[in-house]
Amino acid sequence: MIKHIQPGMPAPDFTAADIYGNPIALKDYQGRKVLLSFFRFSACALCNLRVHQLIGRFPAWQSQGMDVIAVFESPEPNMKQYVGTQAAPFPLVADPMALVYRLYGVETSEEKVQATLADGDTKNVIAQAAAVGFKLTPEEGSNFHRIPAEFIIDEQGIVQIAHYNRLLTDHLELASIDRFATSL
Repeated sequence: MIKHIQPGMPAPDFTAADIYGNPIALKDYQGRKVLLSFFRFSACALCNLRVHQLIGRFPAWQSQGMDVIAVFESPEPNMKQYVGTQAAPFPLVADPMALVYRLYGVETSEEKVQATLADGDTKNVIAQAAAVGFKLTPEEGSNFHRIPAEFIIDEQGIVQIAHYNRLLTDHLELASIDRFATSL
């Protein structure tokens, strides 16, 4: 069983590279708030919809001292082909070996994927994704059962909110992220 990160714990530090080869180290964000979002794979329509939502909020968050790091369990070429086409103003990190996922206890669950497929709201979210141009697309070699998770980390590197999705569509509420971004 992978251990979940709890609020009040120091955020595990990691070093990775974004899809353009730029180094990303969590310690470099000391003094700023961070939303660290873990997604499934780069072609996932539901994940691309969430990235689209984060892109829309990012200018306000950044002006309030909060950054975003988005991590996908996909290789860099796939990320450039799929989620990379959104030109996110924040780092998109390719973690095909799931090294950062393991640090944060981000789970894989066939049961949660099945629960998402059975959930009545899932069709609405799929329709929202399609409305902004993201269709259900398989990605060869992807971890279909990866479950997203999001972490809000304060300026001292302490996890304030740890959200492990119950369903693929059960992200941290944007209003909660907004409140944290505006907090002192």
